[in-house]
Amino acid sequence: MKESNTSKILNHWWDFRLKLFAEGILSGVIVGLLVVLFRLLIEKADNLRNDIYPYLQLNGITAIISWFLLLILFGFILGKIVEKDPMTSGSGIPQVKGTLSGHLKMNWLRVLILKFLGGILSIGAGLSLGREGPSIQIGATAAQGISRMLGRLRIEEKYLITAGASAGLAAAFNAPLAGVIFALEEVHKNFSTVVLTSAMAASLTADFVSQNVFGQKPVFEFHNLPVLPLNYYFLLIILGLVIGIFGVLFNRSLVKALNIYSNITWLPKTFIPAIPLVISGFLGFYLPQTLGGGHQLIESIGQGNIGVKLIVIILVVKFLFTMISYGSGVPGGIFLPLLVIGALAGNLFGILSVQYLHIDARYVNEFIILAMAAFFTAIVKAPVTGSVLITEMTGSFTHLLPLMTVSMTAYLVTDLLKSDPVYETLLGRILKANNHPAYIENQNKTIIEIPVCVGSLVDRKKIKDVEWPNGCLIVGLKRGESELIPKGDTRVHSGDYLIVLTGEDNVSQARNSLMELAGECILVN
Repeated sequence: MKESNTSKILNHWWDFRLKLFAEGILSGVIVGLLVVLFRLLIEKADNLRNDIYPYLQLNGITAIISWFLLLILFGFILGKIVEKDPMTSGSGIPQVKGTLSGHLKMNWLRVLILKFLGGILSIGAGLSLGREGPSIQIGATAAQGISRMLGRLRIEEKYLITAGASAGLAAAFNAPLAGVIFALEEVHKNFSTVVLTSAMAASLTADFVSQNVFGQKPVFEFHNLPVLPLNYYFLLIILGLVIGIFGVLFNRSLVKALNIYSNITWLPKTFIPAIPLVISGFLGFYLPQTLGGGHQLIESIGQGNIGVKLIVIILVVKFLFTMISYGSGVPGGIFLPLLVIGALAGNLFGILSVQYLHIDARYVNEFIILAMAAFFTAIVKAPVTGSVLITEMTGSFTHLLPLMTVSMTAYLVTDLLKSDPVYETLLGRILKANNHPAYIENQNKTIIEIPVCVGSLVDRKKIKDVEWPNGCLIVGLKRGESELIPKGDTRVHSGDYLIVLTGEDNVSQARNSLMELAGECILVN
């Protein structure tokens, strides 16, 4: 008999791993080139935008009106891109997660082209969005395309998609280790050696390509960062608490913004992206620091070039404009904007600590990088990725202990406030919009106890033979002083108490249905 493809993989597992490693390198080269081109074009668009606003101020009202009309046109084009393929909307990370879990399908070539063009247009035009989410999706789709062209099995394709996502982040931020950890911790959620080796091969290769173009330097340059003394560590707890609460506010505001846009009926969907673009036009004249991802803004903060009042104004406007930009659904991520917002909050915290707690002013920049890691953790709930990412992006490996301390504090705060990871929430929204059966709405749960009456429908029946109400799970069976762990073959007897898990909003209906089964006796002839 001819050996099946699955049998070949199982029988030649070592060869399969080597092949994946080689394909990871190939994916890294292609993804690296694509993301480098993506970054270069966004930088060109940013520079062009920065030159446009001074030109408009010198050329009067006609030029300004023409610019706003052009922004509306850009909004219409972005609306048509998302309409053509909804998988191009937003950062793209939830879509990659959904593809890996088998809940979503991507047309890799269409998504790759539209995401590439849409990301350049939305970020380059001035929306408060980042390049990293699109870079991750570009990497994932490119790797998926490689798998399809090589005729690989779906299991192999998932490994390559993860590797491509890892390479996308590595090339976007010159952070190969963070790319690997993010792909494992957040995207694939699997730390097997097969995933690790292919993702590492792709990530390192993509970073090598990126460094050949952008140089061997970290994305953010903070010179001569001192190590935070141990007697200042109480400030890390305070900073973690503040940033954790701020991160919860960010996630909930993002969902609120998406809901507001989805409820707009007075404007065709294809023109909705024009709303944030018109706002960006006004900000370009009055507060240009809030436009785009914000890479230059972080460097300005680190150099101490911005006063306290202006920091507060930029922080508030950047936060709100990020909600307005991302909520519109255009291609673009929140990675870089959230790092900028975290940096602004950390800078403000550091300055206030100097003024009121009289700490050494040398440590203000330390609080900037610590707040970036904490804010990322609070929103994405990936503390290891956040700490490693900021370490690589700043080029300083002496701050890992304070980074982990503040990140874990922020993580615990978000856990206590029951805030879900942002990409899980966004994926849930996509599944819900598509009426996907995998969507599960979050709700508070409660336990109810139902007594079993003599002669009821469940009396003397096995649990597996009863048609229990929807939304109810039998988690326990109390019999006298004993509490049993129920199994399918466990038989229910009169006098037992059913311990049932259900949602808070389903308690009344569940109780009534269960009482009909267990609490009402039936006459038997």
